[in-house]
Amino acid sequence: MATFTERVLILCKTYPSPSAGYAETSCVAGVTEAGRLIRLFPVPFRLIADEQQFRKWQWISARIEKARADHRPESHRIFVGKILMDPEPLKAGKEGWPRRMELLRKVPVYSDFATVEADRGVRHGTLALLRPHRILKLEIKPTRNQEWTAEELAKLRQMHDQASLFDVEEHRKSVQLLEKIPFDFHYHYECLVDGRPVVYKHKLVDWEVGALYRRLRKDHGALGWEAPFRAKLEQELPSRDLHLLLGTMHRFKDQWLAVSLIYPPRAMLIKSFAGMARALTRA
Repeated sequence: MATFTERVLILCKTYPSPSAGYAETSCVAGVTEAGRLIRLFPVPFRLIADEQQFRKWQWISARIEKARADHRPESHRIFVGKILMDPEPLKAGKEGWPRRMELLRKVPVYSDFATVEADRGVRHGTLALLRPHRILKLEIKPTRNQEWTAEELAKLRQMHDQASLFDVEEHRKSVQLLEKIPFDFHYHYECLVDGRPVVYKHKLVDWEVGALYRRLRKDHGALGWEAPFRAKLEQELPSRDLHLLLGTMHRFKDQWLAVSLIYPPRAMLIKSFAGMARALTRA
């Protein structure tokens, strides 16, 4: 299958999961310079060289090809040894966020999940950007298995056989330190359809969410992490112009996950509405 070089702005890295072929992998998604959403998988992210460990909101150039075993139209295989990165991710802040969102202006933004699913049936798209009307709550539920299963551990230990991916002994040990997140996190949110609220629920698998749990669990302990975790995800982020980047599962194409959270300041939304009002007044 033909390969080509694509420049991609990274929008998503999911929390790593055990992989039969790569010990552990993350699903990566982003937007091309042409404004097209793209999925790059599998990425054994923690196992590749440090100089190729890109971050969210960072431009990369990589050699890729259409995935052969994954027929989702956005899915491409990335050659992890051929990744070039811009020096730094795009900045945030009041100057950085407008630039970030300008790069997403060609990506359709949905206001109702039912429309996302309907378009999947027509256009077969499996990545979508959704702006919910309101976040209702964060559901935190213990996972069925609090620790890795024997099968998952066997996959993680395969990293010792992946000598072509890494040579440093520290990297050889790091995969076994991959922490199992013992909770599932779901957003319950509301969309307005013809002025009527409709409620949906999607699981959060964003790497940032897993990293936040791990940091707060370390800082506040088993009894203290939940309050600041909820404050971040139920109060701080929903107070901004929160978007959910949704993606389907490979094996279950009608099951969507929230693979990334994008949260520009709400002032940008107000400014955008003001600009639209002025344009309508002039017209």
